[in-house]
Amino acid sequence: MYSIRTDLALEAREMYKQNAQQESEVPGVEVVTEGSKDISVTRVKITSLDGVEAMGKPMGNYITIEVPRLRENDPDLHEEVCKVFAKELFNIVKIDKKATVLVVGLGNWNVTPDALGPKVVSSLMVTRHLLEYIPEQVDEGVRPVCAIAPGVLGLTGIETGEIIRGIVDRVKPDLVIAIDALASRRMDRISTTIQIADTGINPGSGVGNKRMGLTIQTLGVPVIAIGVPTVVDAATMANDTIDLMIDSMLKQVEQGSAFYEMLKNMDKNEKFTLIQEILSPYIGNLMVTPKEVDTIIEDVSKVIANGINIALHEGIGLEDVNRYVH
Repeated sequence: MYSIRTDLALEAREMYKQNAQQESEVPGVEVVTEGSKDISVTRVKITSLDGVEAMGKPMGNYITIEVPRLRENDPDLHEEVCKVFAKELFNIVKIDKKATVLVVGLGNWNVTPDALGPKVVSSLMVTRHLLEYIPEQVDEGVRPVCAIAPGVLGLTGIETGEIIRGIVDRVKPDLVIAIDALASRRMDRISTTIQIADTGINPGSGVGNKRMGLTIQTLGVPVIAIGVPTVVDAATMANDTIDLMIDSMLKQVEQGSAFYEMLKNMDKNEKFTLIQEILSPYIGNLMVTPKEVDTIIEDVSKVIANGINIALHEGIGLEDVNRYVH
């Protein structure tokens, strides 16, 4: 099977079913979808080694929130997405109300499509120090939350996983939440999709640059990963464009002709490999992002930050967040 880069479990499932040409569910995978055309939620649960092999992802829960109009400047929609996201995150956070949470904003704040994590951290309710030094001024239901944006290996010279492991050893949080930019295989899912997973994360995976994983195995505490796709592989875009062109030509070419049979029987593996080989000398491993990515990252990061805020702090609503965020 040719390798199309995606970090979304939902897309891994779609591609498996497409390549296997089957309508039945992927073996070892359970899927539930609910919601509306504005906000839909798909819960993918990988329950067996068969599912792990088919999906190429660890066993666990993957929640995907799709909001086709999320890029639009619609405050009411953004607030509704915050609440849906907060509800899904709350249901997956299985720790005591007073347990400490460390939020990690992965990515490079100097590169806009990769700045999601640091942007989210800048809008979080960071409360651990308040509960330690001025607890009488903190509302009931606020838990200790600390946060860091550790940068990337190219900026620090230190593996991100090593930085986080050192902080975890010192602070001893009960849970780590890691936010990172992801890669999608479809442009319409760029910055319109949020994924929550309880399996941890590999920093840099969105651009094919995997580092030390942030998982319960490497850190010793549960890790929830939150990601938003901000880039798509150029070779994938070219491949999809050619597929659409072939589909269009098949409708116009006489069935049974030699040209028709050639188009119909074109090997997808060979086609995708050929595209990569042609593009590589000119553009290398190019990732593509929308031109308005600055505004998109700004808006989406606030949606995620506010969702995390109201999910972690019971009794705190969106109207209370500004009192804790500076």
